[in-house]
Amino acid sequence: MSDWKSRVDRDMMRTFNMPIAMLTRGEGCHVWDAEGNRYLDFLAGIAVNALGHAHPAFVGAITRQASTLAHVSNYFSSPPQLELAARLKRLAGADEGGRVYFANSGAEANEAAFKLARLNHGDGSRTRVLTLENSFHGRTFGALALTGKPALQEGFHPLPGGVEHIPTTIEALEAAIDDRVAALILEPIKGEAGVIDLPEGYLARARALTEAHGVLLIIDEIQTGAGRTGEWFAFQRDGIVPDAITVAKGIGGGMPIGALVTFGAASELFGPGQHGSTFGGNPLATATANAVLEEIERAGLVQNAAARGEQLRAVITAIGSPIVEEVRGHGLLIGIGLSAPVAAELSAAAFDRGLIINAPNATSIRIAPPLIIGDAEIDEFTSLFRAALDAVQA
Repeated sequence: MSDWKSRVDRDMMRTFNMPIAMLTRGEGCHVWDAEGNRYLDFLAGIAVNALGHAHPAFVGAITRQASTLAHVSNYFSSPPQLELAARLKRLAGADEGGRVYFANSGAEANEAAFKLARLNHGDGSRTRVLTLENSFHGRTFGALALTGKPALQEGFHPLPGGVEHIPTTIEALEAAIDDRVAALILEPIKGEAGVIDLPEGYLARARALTEAHGVLLIIDEIQTGAGRTGEWFAFQRDGIVPDAITVAKGIGGGMPIGALVTFGAASELFGPGQHGSTFGGNPLATATANAVLEEIERAGLVQNAAARGEQLRAVITAIGSPIVEEVRGHGLLIGIGLSAPVAAELSAAAFDRGLIINAPNATSIRIAPPLIIGDAEIDEFTSLFRAALDAVQA
């Protein structure tokens, strides 16, 4: 393993920077690298590993399903697929008239959402799709067009048209919505922007405006779903019902899977042949996601995310570092706003001390640990994070 960096440089497409380390195994909330160093994983594969690493429910589901039926294509259905569709509808509150389309990732789920938007009043009268500035919805072409980060779009124009990125204010939303808008697509918390909450009352106002103008309200729950924010889905905190949500990441606990879940009339927009995926909804992925969501529900991990999130925010604030300016987010999706552009240095200092966190930009730290964390993990985090802060301040 000693030459892994040269192998990465030789064999891997250069779409990412050089990896931080070569990880070889994980257990619970910890991972180990090729040199045997142990790390507390408070990023969870970017909000993916909801049950941590090598959880028995995750391992058992894959083992059982792989021994019977792994893949059948979309010409056939399977019991785990139908079970997961019903489960997602129930958890999202889409039982009445809801439908589910399965994909393989969050970006693919958002591609399906973009096509759903195009089908809203498909007579050509609605050409506009609104998303938010500084948002992130994926890197495939449609999802990239929805993403409100111009730097990520450089080199890839022309992108699919009709998308407008508006400021994240209620005033800008009120000015932009009209009867030519097909859909408003947004994140309830902007994860890649540094875990930035929407303004107070934004989702409720968005729902009222979209309903008044016949606009689809599509909520990207890829990073916020599956209990991460202390609710099954973040939109539920605001007491609204959207027209569709996209989900991925935590619902599979490490198994690649995504989905578009529709509510009410939006469920009738897609027809046969208008979208598809060879691997989407295959038995292996859906059986694993069923097991992950069942364990989250059985073990009360949504409630744990809410309680441990409050505990973590209190701990971070109590450290009293002059570098820490604010603590954002809900549940176990936490953003730490810094008073200086030292996020990369802080993330590196944390890693050197055995803690995995993330710097999505120069002044923000993102924390998204497994939903299974308890007092022991929070105590370990506190010690390691304080030491990293001290190192950066020195």
